[in-house]
Amino acid sequence: MTAFNHRFDPTSLREYDIRGIVGQTLHPEDAFAIGRCFGSMVSRAGGTKVAVGYDGRLSSPEMEAQLVAGLRACGLKVARIGCGPTPMLYFASYALKADGAIMVTGSHNPPDYNGFKMMLAGKPFYGTQIQEIGRMAVEGDVVPNAVGTDEQVDVSERYVARMMQDWDGGDRALKVVWDPGNGSGAEIVKLLTAELPGTHYIINGSIDGTFPAHHPDPTVAKNLEQIIAEVAKQGADLGIAFDGDADRIGVVDGDGNILFGDQLLVVLARDVLKSKPGGVIIADVKASQVLFDEIAKAGGTPLMWKTGHSLIKSKMAETGSPLAGEMSGHIFFADKWYGFDDAPYSALRLLGILARSPETLGQMRAGLPQVINTPELRFDCADTRKFGVITEVKQRLADEGAKVQDVDGVRVLTEDGWWLLRASNTQAVLVARAEASSEAGLDRLKADIARQLQASGLPVPDFSGENAGH
Repeated sequence: MTAFNHRFDPTSLREYDIRGIVGQTLHPEDAFAIGRCFGSMVSRAGGTKVAVGYDGRLSSPEMEAQLVAGLRACGLKVARIGCGPTPMLYFASYALKADGAIMVTGSHNPPDYNGFKMMLAGKPFYGTQIQEIGRMAVEGDVVPNAVGTDEQVDVSERYVARMMQDWDGGDRALKVVWDPGNGSGAEIVKLLTAELPGTHYIINGSIDGTFPAHHPDPTVAKNLEQIIAEVAKQGADLGIAFDGDADRIGVVDGDGNILFGDQLLVVLARDVLKSKPGGVIIADVKASQVLFDEIAKAGGTPLMWKTGHSLIKSKMAETGSPLAGEMSGHIFFADKWYGFDDAPYSALRLLGILARSPETLGQMRAGLPQVINTPELRFDCADTRKFGVITEVKQRLADEGAKVQDVDGVRVLTEDGWWLLRASNTQAVLVARAEASSEAGLDRLKADIARQLQASGLPVPDFSGENAGH
């Protein structure tokens, strides 16, 4: 038996995945070690098969090859689904009855990043499980060397065919602009639009790991400028954008207005609740109060939960929720689907709703109660300090008798609206948001956040120009 031990850069072992800068904090040797340790977990649990996919980044093919070598060294069968979106890998883990699944992806990060998202026995793999991989690597706690096998399995047509089973559109022929952002969802967009009715225009439709057109993060308004221009040029009904691995969606209406994650979830939730009355609809703590109110109005049970795709997926399974979403554009359908975050599938469901509706997406958006809010505000705060700051703020608010929801950080309700302060699980930052019905109210909420940061000895941020209609 060949001795094995390996040490990861500690910054690469995150809450929800393993991620780093290629050549600095993440190397091909790390990919082999992940395969060796994760594969050992699968093997010890009695599993025999792992599905592996990768995104379009330039470093992904080599990372995938090393990952497969590590899995094979555990004696496992590896189903290699090739380059495609993360949700297709999740789908493959169900369709191929795999015991585990690993996606090589840098998600929405810049081109020099890469990483690994994992599933074990059909469940999200995160938190202490990721730290356990670090421990196993250092201690060489892996199964004895063995000789596994691997085979190429193309599931792309099966994935699209399974999505199309849930197409429920009406007679209205839609004009749609798609922007996969040169990410790994590009080929799936071509396959999907070939099956869907309506007229479809695709921009940035080739997979290119340098992301030549724009950064593949559809939650940043700047990255949607190109699709907004194309929607106007084509007179389209809407535009749909994906992040680098197509597990997050961005949407613009026919007038070029961005629908934020919580606004999109209102549209989707109203439809799901017609067949699932009383259903639990989950959103993260950053979502607008409008969303929670509209879910209740539509006969649903709104549930505010912690930010993070792994945490949301686990809560969905626990509550039997048919639908969940995050401000970051992760949308999770368990209604007819598998409960994982899937941008192409969410797009299909949205188009079905619009093809059946007398209203345009712009009219649906305009019909929502109008509030004013900040975008997500981020303040640098050391990893060693950030959770302590939240504890201090929570204590001061308790002493003041404030109305607080503390499911993830603090979300404070006032007569003006609400403000949120939480520690990021993935970066050395504090995250804040505020929402009010008037500019003056929003200014008061921002002043509350500033006071709390100042009381904990942090610099007071400049909030000017941070208001947005929503």
